Amino acid sequence: MSRIGIMMRSADEVGGISVYARNIVRELLEIDTENQYVLFYKTDKHLGLYQHYDNCREILLKGGNKAVWDQFIIPRAVKKEKIDLVFNPKFTVPLFTSAKTVMAVHGADWFIPPYDQVYTAIDNFYIKRVMPLYFKKADFITSVSDYSTDGFVNAFPWCKDKIQTIYFGPNKIFKPVTDPEKLKKIRKKYDLPERFLLTVIRYDHGARNTRKNFKGMAEGYAKYRQLGGEEKFVVVGRDCHLYAEEYDLKAMGVSDHIVFTGLVDQEDLPAFYSLAQLYLYPTIIEAFPIPTTEAMACGCPIVTSDGTGLKELTENVSITVDPTDTDAIAAAIVKVQSDEKLKESMIQKGFERSKIFSWRKCAEETLKIFDRLIIS
Repeated sequence: MSRIGIMMRSADEVGGISVYARNIVRELLEIDTENQYVLFYKTDKHLGLYQHYDNCREILLKGGNKAVWDQFIIPRAVKKEKIDLVFNPKFTVPLFTSAKTVMAVHGADWFIPPYDQVYTAIDNFYIKRVMPLYFKKADFITSVSDYSTDGFVNAFPWCKDKIQTIYFGPNKIFKPVTDPEKLKKIRKKYDLPERFLLTVIRYDHGARNTRKNFKGMAEGYAKYRQLGGEEKFVVVGRDCHLYAEEYDLKAMGVSDHIVFTGLVDQEDLPAFYSLAQLYLYPTIIEAFPIPTTEAMACGCPIVTSDGTGLKELTENVSITVDPTDTDAIAAAIVKVQSDEKLKESMIQKGFERSKIFSWRKCAEETLKIFDRLIIS
């Protein structure tokens, strides 16, 4: 029996990385009864989440900023707990440890012009200097998409033999909701319009809010309405109402037609996808866009971008467009909304495509890497 330590600092974050951290841990604990897992938390936000697993021990390690926690507090704990392998669901590893190290990377955007321009100069300066250190130290790296993997291999050609794409997927709750009463309840709870287009994004405080392309979505949606579209546009995500303060929605003619729900309980999201006419997601940069896999699993047709991980994950399922071309966004919405046969085909293809995205499969492939490193 080996002892595997997992750095759970990323579980406290908001967004896809925290979803990844919580789900990969749950699946690893479910499928691996041979090894012992020790979960290291920086806060008590999720402490106790996995206490019902016999093969798991959870430890709270307070103190220090992120760098201090990763590079000083974690190595001490790894040594004390006699950890054989330490895994970080985010892109750092402790540089001073004798344990094997594995990290997951969620996009190489800092190394892929022009996508690096959406990050601040400080972020780019920092990442471009520390990431090579982590890549050299890590015994193996898992990457969430081929877009991410290829980006890093192009930046660090010497890493190609120790990086592997491993897809993950939507939570098991994401499937079509057909119960009329449940749909009615969710519609009433969030005051949803009868017919609407949907997006699930976020507002990044302190960052250049360009990667989610809300301005492009709003302008494309405005042009769609000018072409005769009548559906409202529902925007789900924490603090997304702040986009309305950045962009003049009134001048676009859509201020009365865009609904900001705020953050939605995850258990309610399948009903959103099931109620929506279309999922609009022409964002600028995504390594592994979880919402697109959720939409596919729930039977919601997708209009998304023709680059980065968006096209890769929704291949032959979605209508893809240049996210900077608002006329193309509007035309794609019209195309889906005016052709029921096309829409049904997209839904069925989405169901089939969604089968390749699985947390269980993700955990199984990750565990193979752990086992291979531990016995080497």
